[in-house]
Amino acid sequence: MIRVAGPGDVEIVLTLIRELAAYEREPDAVAMTAEDLDTALFGPDPSAHCLVATAAPAPAGGHDPAVPPGADTPGAVAEAPPVVGFAIWHPTFSTWTGQTGMYLVDLFVQPEHRRAGHGRDLLAALAAIGVEQGHRRLEWAVLDWNTPAQEFYRAIAARPMTGWTTWRADGAALAGLAAHASPCPGTAPQHPA
Repeated sequence: MIRVAGPGDVEIVLTLIRELAAYEREPDAVAMTAEDLDTALFGPDPSAHCLVATAAPAPAGGHDPAVPPGADTPGAVAEAPPVVGFAIWHPTFSTWTGQTGMYLVDLFVQPEHRRAGHGRDLLAALAAIGVEQGHRRLEWAVLDWNTPAQEFYRAIAARPMTGWTTWRADGAALAGLAAHASPCPGTAPQHPA
């Protein structure tokens, strides 16, 4: 099942982000805190959106799988299905089309839950949001060495954009570039909450 993440999902999504960083061979790269993620997703001016994939919990011995966990025990509370994957995205804008799009920042499904349709379901849900909101494209980046992901994306008819390389300025390079800026009338400084 795919659903929009809620504030109660922040800790598990952050855990999955750390698992993604380990998978991408950068286990110590995640500096984001739960508070950072909560503000990004649920603050007064959200900068990102998140969907989560859940899997049905394994039935206990003798439990009828047609009955939600806990429902067959008087007074029991049904257990929420565990979150096993996520997709974080934000809107983009194209000067070529004059329309908005979506940028998928990260998509991750725990290895033990792969090949069960969660990744495809997350992408399908993102596509449905995009179509509903009038976005013209859904884009994302894939590591060159991540051939399993590339094969998966090709299987859903996505294609790599050739002739483009992602560039980045961060840390000291970003600060150094900003130091050369002249005042820009009409812009208000943006400060994190």
